Amino acid sequence: MRVCVIGTGYVGLVTGVCLAHIGHNVICVDNNEEKVKLMKSGQSPIFEPGLSELMQSSIQAGRIEFTTDLAAGVDHGEILFIAVGTPPLPTGESDTRYVEAVARGIGANLHKGYKVIVNKSTVPIGSGDWVRMIVLDGMAERQKSLVGAGGGSEAPAIEAQFDVVSNPEFLREGSAVYDTFNPDRIVLGSNSSRAIALMQELYTPIVERQYAEEKALPPVPVVVTDLSSAEMIKYAANAFLATKISFINEVANICDRVGADVTQVAKGIGLDSRIGNKFLQAGIGWGGSCFPKDVSALVHTADDYGYEAQLLKAAVSVNQRQRLIAVEKLQQVLKILKGKTVGLLGLTFKPDTDDMRDAPALILIESLNRLGARVKAYDPLVSQTGLRHGLTGVHVETDPDRLADGCDALVLVTDWAQFKTLDYAKMARLMNSPVIIDGRNFLDRQALEELGFQYVGIGH
Repeated sequence: MRVCVIGTGYVGLVTGVCLAHIGHNVICVDNNEEKVKLMKSGQSPIFEPGLSELMQSSIQAGRIEFTTDLAAGVDHGEILFIAVGTPPLPTGESDTRYVEAVARGIGANLHKGYKVIVNKSTVPIGSGDWVRMIVLDGMAERQKSLVGAGGGSEAPAIEAQFDVVSNPEFLREGSAVYDTFNPDRIVLGSNSSRAIALMQELYTPIVERQYAEEKALPPVPVVVTDLSSAEMIKYAANAFLATKISFINEVANICDRVGADVTQVAKGIGLDSRIGNKFLQAGIGWGGSCFPKDVSALVHTADDYGYEAQLLKAAVSVNQRQRLIAVEKLQQVLKILKGKTVGLLGLTFKPDTDDMRDAPALILIESLNRLGARVKAYDPLVSQTGLRHGLTGVHVETDPDRLADGCDALVLVTDWAQFKTLDYAKMARLMNSPVIIDGRNFLDRQALEELGFQYVGIGH
């Protein structure tokens, strides 16, 4: 099938590349000329395991192209994905101006035939009908311009037809390619059976697990629903997961005070099939581009319709406080932080990504600077690539030994797999005092204590 993906961020680029890999003919559109030039050369502008390899093979096979020409993409695609960003505004609501601009641009470039316009971006509930309205506005503006160009004479009516589908993504940064080929479910929201049929045809190779890691599993469940329910599914899923993390972090804080071990508590409750063991890892809170934005957007939507989402507001509040737990624990061990040097192990909000959006490390850096500490950091990706993401108030070291040298304490911020196998014996010798705050309960307490570290976990 012919596909156009508009926007090449984490969602758009992964979607476009993976659809090309399973045999579709894809054009990816982005208004950033330098980014498009980079992608045309076969280089991915984002770090995502496995993405570059699939991207290069799809380019070589002639199944994917990159352009800044929206008109060419709209003309090419039977299915048009809107995959631009919807960042949060200070009020908590989503900034939908990029979606609006793309929808208007699609409308202005529709000529004839039938198109399925897919909201892949996470958009406020009700955006499906809103996008339809904006596309129609774009079409009307084009019709008006055609009439004007004809000197006032009647211009032929634009014969294009379209339907809007909500197809939310559930990709985890760091495993987005895997998640695309091995989804728990595919959600399709529309009131058009014709649009749904085309989307099911598009996803058939994935539904039938032709590219899955375990091909013998039953077909991927496809949830077909109305537009608003599909949009709500995305928000509800992320809000539930964020709340689950905030819950176990609150339990961890109680464990700290009563002498219980939250890792054992999480194991005990996670064996309950009604609860499950995922997202029960206590630590310094959630971050990234999805959870904070989506929870805030859902809270804002509830406010708009006269309902106070008290549970979700509490989840946000617990998470904000949790990010400072590591600072509190540093103060308990080191007492005064002014004049002390603290090293952060990890900067990105999670491992296997270069994404620093709303990363807990940023709050730690700001708080430690305010308290007069000198902050250093080492991150396997940020240190290697030289990308600093506008970081201030922190010196990014090139290796773990340089990080440890002269530190009064280390804080594990991101649970990169590499951090389990560092030479902690050598790092302890380089430190002023071998203290480590394990902000993810990720490291081996006994092994570190045998090396002379004072180990402090979260809730145990």
